[in-house]
Amino acid sequence: MAATTHTVTNQAPPLVGYDVYAGDRALTENVERHLGDAPPGLLSEVRGELSELGRAAGSAQAQEWARQADGNPPRLRTHDRYGNRIDEVEFHPAWHRLLGHAVGAGLTDAWTRPAGHLRRAAGFFVWSQAEAGHGCPVSMTHAAVPALRAEPELAAEWEPRLTSHVYEEGLRPAGRKAGALLGMAMTEKQGGSDVRANTTAARPLGGSGEYELTGHKWFCSAPMSDGFLVLAQAAAGAGREALTCFLVPRVLPDGTRNPFAIQRLKDKLGNRSNASAEVEFDGTWARRVGEEGRGVRTIIGMVAATRLDCVLGSAALMRQALTQAVHHAEHRSAFGAPLIEQPLMRNVLADLALESEAATTLALRLAAACDADTDRERAFLRIAVPAAKYWVAKRCTPMVAEALECLGGNGYVEESGLPRLLRESPLNSIWEGSGNVQALDVLRVLQREPQALDAFLREIGQARGADHRLDAAVRGLLTELADLTGIEARARRLAERMALVLQASLLVRWAPPEVADAFCAGRLGGDRGGAFGTLPHTLDLGAVVERARIAG
Repeated sequence: MAATTHTVTNQAPPLVGYDVYAGDRALTENVERHLGDAPPGLLSEVRGELSELGRAAGSAQAQEWARQADGNPPRLRTHDRYGNRIDEVEFHPAWHRLLGHAVGAGLTDAWTRPAGHLRRAAGFFVWSQAEAGHGCPVSMTHAAVPALRAEPELAAEWEPRLTSHVYEEGLRPAGRKAGALLGMAMTEKQGGSDVRANTTAARPLGGSGEYELTGHKWFCSAPMSDGFLVLAQAAAGAGREALTCFLVPRVLPDGTRNPFAIQRLKDKLGNRSNASAEVEFDGTWARRVGEEGRGVRTIIGMVAATRLDCVLGSAALMRQALTQAVHHAEHRSAFGAPLIEQPLMRNVLADLALESEAATTLALRLAAACDADTDRERAFLRIAVPAAKYWVAKRCTPMVAEALECLGGNGYVEESGLPRLLRESPLNSIWEGSGNVQALDVLRVLQREPQALDAFLREIGQARGADHRLDAAVRGLLTELADLTGIEARARRLAERMALVLQASLLVRWAPPEVADAFCAGRLGGDRGGAFGTLPHTLDLGAVVERARIAG
């Protein structure tokens, strides 16, 4: 029946049918900058694949998959109808569509292609804006490769499966699948991030490198993956334990199920399309990865890769929230003018745009460093990744909340999609080490690896003299670093300053002048309030907002 009481006006149209990649000026410029020396054919190839993924991410189909996957969380089936233990998790078909598209787009394949890390990072950034939960197994599968390379025989067997562009759902021997996913099960009830407190025990079997695991894991994400990297204590003799990394397949080569009892699924704040489980090992077969007692060292490359994905994932949430806010403000009028033309709203949107572009630029710089793979870039990554993960993930939640507020009551309603982004936003600050862990890792690197600080200072030094506020902030940072008094209690402050100075140095070098000027004024100059939308009014805020609009 047609409504006769009113006509619907002054509502923003659905934001659908756009290219998430090509419409993002900051993203496309950063990708092309880092591919500046690439052969023309490679640049064209990357542009094409990212635009194809961008159009898919902005499509009505992807938005419907996201809605369905989030609205129909996974379900645990511990037993079949006859009482046999099966430990399976059922996902909505939309989950498999999202995951299959991610794998098909090469988002687990950074390790075998030219400029693999940069193009994969940009793709992960783009596709995560469609739905973030399925990014968990994508990220873990990608990150498992450097850990497996500690055991060349295992890497030769598993790496082609993990970097495959084919997704096959269902539990069967990994060797019979065209592609495989890998999860992680590291933390336990009593330890959390302190994995050295783990009690899961590993008993060697007759075969070389084969073990039997007994114990539990408190968080095991994507439990329907084909295998898992697990930390457990191997007996080191004389009553000592040695934390070691293991690969645990869900299904053994002969087709039988490896003991892997899923106790329950976590009821989480967000990330609801993805399953996170509590699992028990009881005589579970595993293969050692790396040397006994070197578990933490074995997984360090994996941790660095997943932490970078936390930066990318947070930056993607921020960009999508900003895009929704700008789109609404373009099409909504109040008090006689479009919201986007009103000075106070323009200030808010410009502030959000600065936060988003700084996060995007930093994330892509880190990905490009992974491709460079030089001693200097590796040293830079060891200090820049935890600092970036600390700060960008911390900024995500307040930024998404402010973007939601730009839509008013419409943003608070589930149909807008903003509540899903808000629920997702704290996750990356917790996963792979919370804020304190990241800040303390920055300190550890500073104390143990002087070459990392040297690489960091060389990086920010490339912007020396370009902005007086940045120069002053660098001097202040050096003063902080020279004073070791109460250094642990100041770790968060130090990580924040390092991340801000790094972001500012990149924007000063690469962003349009109005963006760099506004960022330095609002983040380093001190003339700013505590909330978004308090930038100095003398800045060219209109140009900053215009840059944030969807291009094309």
